[in-house]
Amino acid sequence: MRDHPLTVYTPESPLRQPAKFVRDMIADLLASRELAWRLFLRDLSAQYRNSVLGYVWVFLPPLVASLPFVYLNSTGVVRMGETPIPYAAYAMVGTIIWQTFVDALNSPLRTLNAARSMLTRINFPREAILLSGLMQVGFTFLVRLVLLIAVFGAFALEPAATAPLFFVGMLSVVGTGFMIGLLLTPVGMLYSDVSHSLPIASTFLMLLTPVLYPVPASGFGAIVSALNPLTPLVTTTRDWLTIGHVAHLGGFILVSAVTVTFLVFGWVAYRLALPHLIARLGN
Repeated sequence: MRDHPLTVYTPESPLRQPAKFVRDMIADLLASRELAWRLFLRDLSAQYRNSVLGYVWVFLPPLVASLPFVYLNSTGVVRMGETPIPYAAYAMVGTIIWQTFVDALNSPLRTLNAARSMLTRINFPREAILLSGLMQVGFTFLVRLVLLIAVFGAFALEPAATAPLFFVGMLSVVGTGFMIGLLLTPVGMLYSDVSHSLPIASTFLMLLTPVLYPVPASGFGAIVSALNPLTPLVTTTRDWLTIGHVAHLGGFILVSAVTVTFLVFGWVAYRLALPHLIARLGN
């Protein structure tokens, strides 16, 4: 690794010198890019090294999440409502969006837990760990695009004219998931309850979000969807890819703006908390 100018942590709060604190944040972020890439390649290789199925595991989460509902809808056991494209394609697009959100949500805590020994032994830009996790999320999403293309081909669907905006939507989806995960990371590094509860919370939240069903027009479900900040992210991103016109653009813009704000807040909290967490981990 190259020698980079790193932040020196002292007992005095770095917020007493906000200009220097911001400069250090930006400098460490820029200095972490090369190391982040190396960590990404290392972790990617290790992830599938001893796997028989290899990259098939990338496709399994959205398939496992959507196929039972496709079966239930086709048999009439559960009616998901009218969808603008065949339900199987609708559900698959939704679950790919959702699984990318879940990957981003788990990314900060997962990568930091994996790097515990590295954190306590080596001085390096800590943002590298976060960036390497984001690279893994992006890579997994790109691989899943193959599944998305296969679904469109199987149902003879054509992407809408607004399909390029789908990637803008996915950027906001990833950002929101990563923001929530980053805010939870300081507590999650100390208490394993957070990492244990994230899969349960993600599954429950998926059922409250119109991932596998259209937004209800009335009733309690309509109220829940309207109050759920993830609703405009999922529906707008999917609609940009499939039908072109969107119904929740204002909500999408609002949630995206809030995400950017809290991402910065989460980054600051990460910088402030990490030296104390490393000291705890080293004891």
